[in-house]
Amino acid sequence: MLQVEDVEDEFEDLPDEPAPVVVDELDEDKRPTVSVITVQGSIGPTVSNYLSRGLETARERGDQMLIMELDTPGGLLNVTQDIVRMLLGSELPVAVYVSPEGANAGSAGTFITLAAHVAAMAPATSIGAASPVTMGGGEMDTVQQKKIFSYTESFIESVAERRDRNVEWAKSAVRDGASITSSEAVEINVVDFLAQDLDDLLDQMHDFEVNGHKLKTRDADVNRIDLNLAELFFGFIMRPEVLLILTLVSIYGILGEISNPGAIIPGVAGVIALILLLFGVAAMPINVAGFLLIGLALILFVMEAFTPTYGILLGSGAVAFFLGALMLFQDLPEDMRLSLAWLIPATIVTVMFFALVVYYGLRAQFGKTRSGVETMIGQKATAIEKIDQSRGRVSISGEIWNARSDTPIGKGEQCEVLEVQGLMLQVQPLNESIKQK
Repeated sequence: MLQVEDVEDEFEDLPDEPAPVVVDELDEDKRPTVSVITVQGSIGPTVSNYLSRGLETARERGDQMLIMELDTPGGLLNVTQDIVRMLLGSELPVAVYVSPEGANAGSAGTFITLAAHVAAMAPATSIGAASPVTMGGGEMDTVQQKKIFSYTESFIESVAERRDRNVEWAKSAVRDGASITSSEAVEINVVDFLAQDLDDLLDQMHDFEVNGHKLKTRDADVNRIDLNLAELFFGFIMRPEVLLILTLVSIYGILGEISNPGAIIPGVAGVIALILLLFGVAAMPINVAGFLLIGLALILFVMEAFTPTYGILLGSGAVAFFLGALMLFQDLPEDMRLSLAWLIPATIVTVMFFALVVYYGLRAQFGKTRSGVETMIGQKATAIEKIDQSRGRVSISGEIWNARSDTPIGKGEQCEVLEVQGLMLQVQPLNESIKQK
Protein backbone atom coordinates (compact mmCIF):
# COMPACT_ATOMS: atom_id res chain seq x y z
CA MET A 1 0.00 0.00 0.00
CA LEU A 2 1.10 3.54 -0.69
CA GLN A 3 0.33 5.34 2.56
CA VAL A 4 -0.60 8.99 2.26
CA GLU A 5 -0.39 11.63 5.00
CA ASP A 6 -0.68 14.91 3.09
CA VAL A 7 -1.40 15.78 -0.53
CA GLU A 8 0.33 18.66 -2.28
CA ASP A 9 -2.00 21.26 -3.76
CA GLU A 10 0.15 21.42 -6.86
CA PHE A 11 2.38 18.78 -8.40
CA GLU A 12 6.01 19.59 -7.67
CA ASP A 13 8.38 19.56 -10.63
CA LEU A 14 10.68 16.60 -10.83
CA PRO A 15 14.41 17.28 -10.99
CA ASP A 16 15.92 18.05 -14.37
CA GLU A 17 17.78 15.29 -16.17
CA PRO A 18 21.36 15.36 -14.86
CA ALA A 19 24.26 15.91 -17.17
CA PRO A 20 25.75 12.72 -18.71
CA VAL A 21 28.15 10.98 -16.39
CA VAL A 22 31.74 11.07 -17.54
CA VAL A 23 33.55 7.89 -16.55
CA ASP A 24 37.21 7.42 -17.21
CA GLU A 25 38.05 4.60 -19.60
CA LEU A 26 38.86 1.49 -17.65
CA ASP A 27 42.33 0.05 -17.87
CA GLU A 28 42.46 -3.36 -19.50
CA ASP A 29 43.70 -4.89 -16.27
CA LYS A 30 41.17 -3.01 -14.11
CA ARG A 31 37.77 -4.59 -13.57
CA PRO A 32 34.67 -2.40 -13.30
CA THR A 33 32.97 -2.09 -9.90
CA VAL A 34 29.38 -1.71 -8.78
CA SER A 35 27.80 -1.22 -5.36
CA VAL A 36 24.68 -3.02 -4.17
CA ILE A 37 22.20 -2.08 -1.44
CA THR A 38 19.34 -4.33 -0.33
CA VAL A 39 15.96 -2.86 0.61
CA GLN A 40 13.42 -5.21 2.17
CA GLY A 41 10.24 -4.24 3.95
CA SER A 42 8.29 -1.01 4.13
CA ILE A 43 9.58 2.18 2.52
CA GLY A 44 10.26 4.69 5.29
CA PRO A 45 12.74 7.41 6.25
CA THR A 46 15.51 4.86 6.86
CA VAL A 47 15.39 3.71 3.23
CA SER A 48 15.90 7.27 2.03
CA ASN A 49 18.97 7.65 4.26
CA TYR A 50 20.28 4.23 3.19
CA LEU A 51 19.96 5.10 -0.51
CA SER A 52 21.66 8.47 0.01
CA ARG A 53 24.57 6.76 1.79
CA GLY A 54 24.78 4.12 -0.93
CA LEU A 55 24.94 6.73 -3.71
CA GLU A 56 27.65 8.66 -1.88
CA THR A 57 29.71 5.53 -1.24
CA ALA A 58 29.39 4.37 -4.87
CA ARG A 59 30.47 7.77 -6.17
CA GLU A 60 33.49 7.83 -3.88
CA ARG A 61 34.54 4.37 -5.07
CA GLY A 62 34.17 5.36 -8.72
CA ASP A 63 31.61 2.61 -9.37
CA GLN A 64 29.89 2.18 -12.70
CA MET A 65 26.53 2.25 -10.93
CA LEU A 66 24.54 1.53 -7.79
CA ILE A 67 22.15 -1.42 -7.76
CA MET A 68 19.18 -1.55 -5.37
CA GLU A 69 17.79 -5.02 -4.71
CA LEU A 70 14.16 -4.32 -3.84
CA ASP A 71 11.40 -6.30 -2.14
CA THR A 72 8.69 -4.14 -0.58
CA PRO A 73 4.91 -4.19 -0.04
CA GLY A 74 4.82 -0.36 -0.10
CA GLY A 75 5.42 2.56 2.20
CA LEU A 76 4.95 6.27 2.82
CA LEU A 77 4.20 8.56 -0.12
CA ASN A 78 6.30 11.50 1.10
CA VAL A 79 9.34 9.25 1.57
CA THR A 80 8.72 7.70 -1.86
CA GLN A 81 8.73 11.19 -3.36
CA ASP A 82 12.12 11.89 -1.79
CA ILE A 83 13.56 8.63 -3.13
CA VAL A 84 12.15 9.21 -6.63
CA ARG A 85 13.65 12.70 -6.76
CA MET A 86 16.96 11.27 -5.58
CA LEU A 87 16.92 8.66 -8.37
CA LEU A 88 15.85 11.07 -11.10
CA GLY A 89 18.44 13.65 -10.04
CA SER A 90 21.32 11.20 -9.58
CA GLU A 91 24.32 11.63 -11.86
CA LEU A 92 25.41 8.10 -10.99
CA PRO A 93 23.31 5.46 -12.81
CA VAL A 94 21.03 3.48 -10.49
CA ALA A 95 19.46 0.11 -11.25
CA VAL A 96 16.50 -1.26 -9.29
CA TYR A 97 16.40 -5.04 -9.32
CA VAL A 98 13.21 -6.60 -7.90
CA SER A 99 14.52 -9.78 -6.31
CA PRO A 100 14.78 -12.54 -5.12
CA GLU A 101 12.18 -14.81 -6.69
CA GLY A 102 8.82 -14.21 -5.07
CA ALA A 103 9.66 -10.58 -4.28
CA ASN A 104 7.27 -7.72 -4.92
CA ALA A 105 7.67 -4.08 -5.92
CA GLY A 106 4.28 -3.12 -4.57
CA SER A 107 2.87 0.37 -4.30
CA ALA A 108 5.80 2.62 -3.35
CA GLY A 109 8.14 0.04 -4.91
CA THR A 110 6.44 0.63 -8.27
CA PHE A 111 7.36 4.32 -8.22
CA ILE A 112 10.94 3.53 -7.21
CA THR A 113 11.37 0.87 -9.90
CA LEU A 114 10.00 3.14 -12.64
CA ALA A 115 12.29 5.99 -11.53
CA ALA A 116 15.52 3.98 -11.86
CA HIS A 117 17.88 4.42 -14.81
CA VAL A 118 17.71 0.65 -15.27
CA ALA A 119 14.78 -1.48 -14.06
CA ALA A 120 14.96 -5.26 -13.84
CA MET A 121 13.04 -8.07 -12.19
CA ALA A 122 13.83 -11.65 -11.18
CA PRO A 123 11.52 -14.47 -12.35
CA ALA A 124 8.34 -15.04 -10.31
CA THR A 125 8.26 -11.45 -9.02
CA SER A 126 5.52 -8.85 -9.37
CA ILE A 127 5.05 -5.10 -9.59
CA GLY A 128 2.08 -2.73 -9.25
CA ALA A 129 -0.92 -2.15 -6.99
CA ALA A 130 0.13 1.45 -6.38
CA SER A 131 -3.23 2.87 -5.29
CA PRO A 132 -2.84 5.29 -2.36
CA VAL A 133 -4.47 4.72 1.01
CA THR A 134 -4.60 6.86 4.14
CA MET A 135 -2.49 6.13 7.21
CA GLY A 136 -4.32 3.53 9.27
CA GLY A 137 -6.50 2.48 6.32
CA GLY A 138 -9.39 4.82 7.18
CA GLU A 139 -12.05 5.77 4.67
CA MET A 140 -11.55 8.91 2.57
CA ASP A 141 -14.37 11.20 1.48
CA THR A 142 -15.00 11.48 -2.27
CA VAL A 143 -13.30 14.85 -2.76
CA GLN A 144 -10.23 13.87 -0.80
CA GLN A 145 -10.03 10.54 -2.63
CA LYS A 146 -10.19 12.21 -6.04
CA LYS A 147 -7.54 14.71 -5.04
CA ILE A 148 -5.13 12.05 -3.76
CA PHE A 149 -5.65 9.75 -6.75
CA SER A 150 -5.26 12.63 -9.21
CA TYR A 151 -2.02 13.75 -7.61
CA THR A 152 -0.56 10.25 -7.35
CA GLU A 153 -1.55 9.39 -10.91
CA SER A 154 0.09 12.53 -12.29
CA PHE A 155 3.18 11.79 -10.20
CA ILE A 156 3.67 8.27 -11.55
CA GLU A 157 2.86 9.47 -15.08
CA SER A 158 5.68 12.02 -14.90
CA VAL A 159 8.10 9.40 -13.58
CA ALA A 160 7.22 6.92 -16.36
CA GLU A 161 7.54 9.62 -19.03
CA ARG A 162 10.94 10.66 -17.75
CA ARG A 163 12.26 7.10 -17.99
CA ASP A 164 10.39 6.33 -21.25
CA ARG A 165 8.39 3.50 -19.70
CA ASN A 166 4.78 2.40 -20.21
CA VAL A 167 2.80 5.44 -19.08
CA GLU A 168 -0.67 3.93 -19.49
CA TRP A 169 0.13 0.91 -17.36
CA ALA A 170 1.79 3.12 -14.73
CA LYS A 171 -1.41 5.18 -14.48
CA SER A 172 -3.53 2.03 -14.23
CA ALA A 173 -1.34 0.79 -11.35
CA VAL A 174 -2.55 3.83 -9.38
CA ARG A 175 -6.05 4.25 -10.78
CA ASP A 176 -7.07 0.57 -10.88
CA GLY A 177 -4.47 -1.03 -8.62
CA ALA A 178 -3.12 -3.04 -11.58
CA SER A 179 -0.38 -5.56 -10.87
CA ILE A 180 1.65 -7.66 -13.31
CA THR A 181 4.31 -10.38 -13.27
CA SER A 182 7.95 -9.89 -14.19
CA SER A 183 7.60 -11.43 -17.65
CA GLU A 184 4.60 -9.23 -18.43
CA ALA A 185 6.49 -6.18 -17.17
CA VAL A 186 9.28 -6.79 -19.68
CA GLU A 187 6.82 -7.38 -22.55
CA ILE A 188 4.93 -4.10 -22.07
CA ASN A 189 8.01 -1.93 -21.32
CA VAL A 190 7.53 -1.45 -17.62
CA VAL A 191 11.03 -2.76 -16.84
CA ASP A 192 14.09 -3.34 -19.02
CA PHE A 193 15.32 -6.82 -18.16
CA LEU A 194 14.29 -10.16 -16.74
CA ALA A 195 17.40 -11.34 -14.87
CA GLN A 196 17.91 -14.72 -13.20
CA ASP A 197 20.35 -13.36 -10.64
CA LEU A 198 22.74 -10.48 -10.04
CA ASP A 199 25.43 -11.87 -12.37
CA ASP A 200 22.86 -12.21 -15.14
CA LEU A 201 21.76 -8.62 -14.54
CA LEU A 202 25.35 -7.34 -14.75
CA ASP A 203 25.84 -9.25 -17.99
CA GLN A 204 22.64 -7.88 -19.57
CA MET A 205 23.38 -4.30 -18.52
CA HIS A 206 26.80 -4.35 -20.18
CA ASP A 207 26.86 -1.70 -22.93
CA PHE A 208 23.37 -0.50 -21.89
CA GLU A 209 23.25 3.24 -22.55
CA VAL A 210 22.41 5.59 -19.68
CA ASN A 211 22.61 9.37 -20.09
CA GLY A 212 24.72 8.96 -23.22
CA HIS A 213 27.20 6.61 -21.54
CA LYS A 214 27.49 2.85 -22.09
CA LEU A 215 27.68 0.88 -18.86
CA LYS A 216 30.58 -1.53 -18.33
CA THR A 217 29.25 -4.06 -15.87
CA ARG A 218 30.19 -7.50 -17.19
CA ASP A 219 32.28 -9.39 -14.60
CA ALA A 220 32.23 -6.32 -12.35
CA ASP A 221 33.44 -6.53 -8.76
CA VAL A 222 30.45 -6.24 -6.44
CA ASN A 223 30.62 -4.19 -3.25
CA ARG A 224 27.67 -4.80 -0.94
CA ILE A 225 26.77 -1.89 1.31
CA ASP A 226 25.04 -3.26 4.40
CA LEU A 227 22.72 -1.40 6.70
CA ASN A 228 24.58 0.19 9.60
CA LEU A 229 23.46 -0.15 13.21
CA ALA A 230 21.42 3.07 13.15
CA GLU A 231 19.61 2.07 9.94
CA LEU A 232 18.90 -1.40 11.31
CA PHE A 233 17.45 0.10 14.50
CA PHE A 234 15.34 2.73 12.74
CA GLY A 235 14.24 0.18 10.17
CA PHE A 236 13.09 -1.99 13.08
CA ILE A 237 11.05 0.94 14.39
CA MET A 238 9.27 1.12 11.02
CA ARG A 239 7.79 -2.36 11.43
CA PRO A 240 3.99 -2.11 11.89
CA GLU A 241 3.96 -4.17 15.08
CA VAL A 242 6.72 -2.00 16.59
CA LEU A 243 4.84 1.19 15.66
CA LEU A 244 1.77 -0.26 17.40
CA ILE A 245 3.81 -0.99 20.54
CA LEU A 246 5.28 2.53 20.49
CA THR A 247 1.76 3.94 20.16
CA LEU A 248 0.55 1.97 23.18
CA VAL A 249 3.63 2.87 25.26
CA SER A 250 3.26 6.57 24.45
CA ILE A 251 -0.47 6.60 25.29
CA TYR A 252 -0.36 4.56 28.49
CA GLY A 253 2.96 6.04 29.61
CA ILE A 254 1.80 9.65 29.37
CA LEU A 255 -1.63 8.86 30.85
CA GLY A 256 0.05 6.92 33.66
CA GLU A 257 2.25 9.90 34.51
CA ILE A 258 -0.73 12.27 34.47
CA SER A 259 -2.81 10.01 36.73
CA ASN A 260 0.14 9.25 39.04
CA PRO A 261 2.38 12.33 39.11
CA GLY A 262 5.89 11.52 40.16
CA ALA A 263 5.91 7.94 38.83
CA ILE A 264 8.58 9.20 36.37
CA ILE A 265 9.27 5.98 34.43
CA PRO A 266 5.87 5.85 32.61
CA GLY A 267 6.11 9.51 31.63
CA VAL A 268 9.70 9.27 30.38
CA ALA A 269 8.99 6.06 28.45
CA GLY A 270 5.86 7.62 26.96
CA VAL A 271 7.65 10.74 25.70
CA ILE A 272 10.55 8.76 24.18
CA ALA A 273 8.09 6.37 22.51
CA LEU A 274 6.07 9.30 21.14
CA ILE A 275 9.13 10.91 19.54
CA LEU A 276 10.19 7.60 17.98
CA LEU A 277 6.63 7.05 16.76
CA LEU A 278 6.46 10.45 15.07
CA PHE A 279 9.75 9.68 13.32
CA GLY A 280 8.59 6.19 12.35
CA VAL A 281 5.50 7.50 10.53
CA ALA A 282 7.56 10.28 8.89
CA ALA A 283 5.63 12.98 10.76
CA MET A 284 8.92 14.33 12.10
CA PRO A 285 12.32 14.59 10.35
CA ILE A 286 15.04 12.40 11.82
CA ASN A 287 17.25 15.33 12.86
CA VAL A 288 14.34 17.08 14.60
CA ALA A 289 13.50 13.88 16.47
CA GLY A 290 17.15 13.58 17.50
CA PHE A 291 17.24 17.17 18.71
CA LEU A 292 14.10 16.64 20.82
CA LEU A 293 15.50 13.46 22.38
CA ILE A 294 18.74 15.23 23.33
CA GLY A 295 16.70 18.09 24.79
CA LEU A 296 14.65 15.56 26.78
CA ALA A 297 17.89 13.96 28.03
CA LEU A 298 19.20 17.30 29.32
CA ILE A 299 15.91 17.96 31.11
CA LEU A 300 16.09 14.53 32.76
CA PHE A 301 19.70 15.10 33.83
CA VAL A 302 18.81 18.42 35.46
CA MET A 303 15.72 16.93 37.12
CA GLU A 304 17.90 14.20 38.67
CA ALA A 305 19.85 16.89 40.52
CA PHE A 306 16.69 18.39 42.07
CA THR A 307 14.56 15.26 42.34
CA PRO A 308 16.78 12.40 43.51
CA THR A 309 15.46 9.19 41.95
CA TYR A 310 18.46 6.94 42.64
CA GLY A 311 19.58 7.07 39.01
CA ILE A 312 16.23 6.43 37.27
CA LEU A 313 16.16 9.81 35.53
CA LEU A 314 19.89 9.57 34.87
CA GLY A 315 19.48 6.19 33.15
CA SER A 316 16.47 7.38 31.16
CA GLY A 317 18.42 10.45 30.12
CA ALA A 318 21.29 8.25 28.94
CA VAL A 319 18.94 6.27 26.68
CA ALA A 320 17.36 9.47 25.29
CA PHE A 321 20.77 11.08 24.74
CA PHE A 322 22.18 8.06 22.86
CA LEU A 323 19.12 7.70 20.61
CA GLY A 324 19.01 11.45 20.02
CA ALA A 325 22.69 11.65 19.06
CA LEU A 326 22.26 8.62 16.81
CA MET A 327 19.35 10.30 15.00
CA LEU A 328 20.66 13.86 14.97
CA PHE A 329 23.66 13.12 12.76
CA GLN A 330 22.09 10.51 10.44
CA ASP A 331 20.66 13.07 8.02
CA LEU A 332 24.05 14.72 7.41
CA PRO A 333 26.67 13.96 4.75
CA GLU A 334 28.79 10.87 5.36
CA ASP A 335 31.83 12.80 6.55
CA MET A 336 29.72 14.61 9.17
CA ARG A 337 28.05 11.54 10.66
CA LEU A 338 29.21 10.16 13.99
CA SER A 339 30.12 6.51 14.42
CA LEU A 340 29.44 4.42 17.51
CA ALA A 341 33.10 4.86 18.41
CA TRP A 342 32.21 8.49 19.18
CA LEU A 343 28.60 8.17 20.28
CA ILE A 344 29.14 5.60 23.03
CA PRO A 345 32.03 7.45 24.76
CA ALA A 346 30.16 10.75 24.38
CA THR A 347 27.12 9.23 26.08
CA ILE A 348 29.21 7.76 28.90
CA VAL A 349 31.10 11.03 29.50
CA THR A 350 27.85 13.03 29.51
CA VAL A 351 26.17 10.69 31.98
CA MET A 352 29.24 10.67 34.23
CA PHE A 353 29.39 14.45 34.18
CA PHE A 354 25.78 14.84 35.24
CA ALA A 355 26.16 12.01 37.75
CA LEU A 356 28.94 13.98 39.43
CA VAL A 357 26.82 17.12 39.34
CA VAL A 358 24.01 15.20 41.03
CA TYR A 359 26.40 13.69 43.60
CA TYR A 360 27.91 16.99 44.65
CA GLY A 361 24.53 18.65 44.51
CA LEU A 362 23.15 16.11 46.96
CA ARG A 363 26.17 16.49 49.20
CA ALA A 364 25.68 20.23 49.24
CA GLN A 365 21.97 19.82 49.93
CA PHE A 366 22.14 17.25 52.70
CA GLY A 367 25.66 17.78 54.05
CA LYS A 368 26.59 19.75 57.11
CA THR A 369 26.12 23.49 57.08
CA ARG A 370 29.45 25.24 56.52
CA SER A 371 28.45 28.87 57.22
CA GLY A 372 26.41 30.79 59.81
CA VAL A 373 25.87 30.19 63.52
CA GLU A 374 24.61 26.65 62.80
CA THR A 375 28.21 25.62 62.21
CA MET A 376 28.84 26.09 65.98
CA ILE A 377 26.64 23.11 66.90
CA GLY A 378 28.83 20.21 67.99
CA GLN A 379 31.93 22.35 68.48
CA LYS A 380 33.94 22.42 71.69
CA ALA A 381 34.00 25.50 73.93
CA THR A 382 35.78 26.49 77.17
CA ALA A 383 33.86 27.87 80.15
CA ILE A 384 35.40 31.19 81.26
CA GLU A 385 33.14 31.26 84.28
CA LYS A 386 30.75 28.95 86.07
CA ILE A 387 27.78 27.94 83.89
CA ASP A 388 24.40 26.84 85.21
CA GLN A 389 20.80 26.83 83.99
CA SER A 390 20.49 30.60 84.07
CA ARG A 391 23.79 32.09 82.97
CA GLY A 392 27.45 31.69 82.13
CA ARG A 393 29.95 32.45 79.42
CA VAL A 394 32.16 30.39 77.10
CA SER A 395 34.99 31.03 74.72
CA ILE A 396 34.59 29.49 71.25
CA SER A 397 36.63 30.22 68.11
CA GLY A 398 38.06 33.34 69.74
CA GLU A 399 34.60 34.71 70.57
CA ILE A 400 32.84 35.15 73.93
CA TRP A 401 29.26 33.83 74.04
CA ASN A 402 26.64 33.72 76.78
CA ALA A 403 25.82 30.13 77.67
CA ARG A 404 23.72 27.99 79.96
CA SER A 405 23.68 24.32 80.83
CA ASP A 406 21.30 21.91 82.54
CA THR A 407 24.37 20.37 84.19
CA PRO A 408 26.63 22.79 86.06
CA ILE A 409 30.01 23.40 84.39
CA GLY A 410 32.95 24.81 86.29
CA LYS A 411 35.29 27.54 85.13
CA GLY A 412 37.92 26.28 82.68
CA GLU A 413 36.08 23.05 81.89
CA GLN A 414 35.43 21.89 78.31
CA CYS A 415 31.88 21.75 77.01
CA GLU A 416 30.03 21.07 73.76
CA VAL A 417 27.52 23.33 71.98
CA LEU A 418 24.11 21.67 71.67
CA GLU A 419 21.96 24.50 70.32
CA VAL A 420 22.11 28.17 69.34
CA GLN A 421 19.20 30.21 70.75
CA GLY A 422 19.66 33.75 69.51
CA LEU A 423 22.73 35.06 71.35
CA MET A 424 22.65 32.23 73.90
CA LEU A 425 24.36 28.86 73.54
CA GLN A 426 22.93 25.71 75.10
CA VAL A 427 25.91 23.58 76.16
CA GLN A 428 26.71 20.44 78.14
CA PRO A 429 29.87 19.14 79.79
CA LEU A 430 32.23 17.48 77.35
CA ASN A 431 32.63 14.37 79.49
CA GLU A 432 28.83 13.94 79.48
CA SER A 433 28.80 14.26 75.71
CA ILE A 434 31.45 11.53 75.44
CA LYS A 435 29.43 9.24 77.70
CA GLN A 436 26.31 9.71 75.55
CA LYS A 437 28.25 8.82 72.42
